[in-house]
Amino acid sequence: MKLAIIGSRSYTNRRKIKQFLFDIRLKQPDTEIVSGGADDGADKYAKQVALEFELKYTEFPPEHESYNMYCVKEPHHYGKPYNVGYYHKRNKELVEYVDKVIAFCTDGVVTNGTKSALEHCEKIQKKYIILD
Repeated sequence: MKLAIIGSRSYTNRRKIKQFLFDIRLKQPDTEIVSGGADDGADKYAKQVALEFELKYTEFPPEHESYNMYCVKEPHHYGKPYNVGYYHKRNKELVEYVDKVIAFCTDGVVTNGTKSALEHCEKIQKKYIILD
């Protein structure tokens, strides 16, 4: 199973993400954890914990970011000039790549980037859960 962990960049409850991924590791150890690759918030903790638990980890940074060893897409897709549209494109590609989406949001507040991903989930009838 491919499981997206997304959410607010201001999300700070690392313990909740760690417990969630610990449970996933016990029940479905072959799960691939996928995030958007942000340096903070839910994406940051998803990456740290997935690697700590030795789960397969991949990411979809926006195309204006640099390629790294966890990128799903090939290197030539990255390093482009900044364009805010790349965030929405990334969200769409990430949602289409995974089987399920888990959004970690501070106090249940869905931020714009997370909302973009969840709206695409609804459009293609992909299951998602919002956790705070």
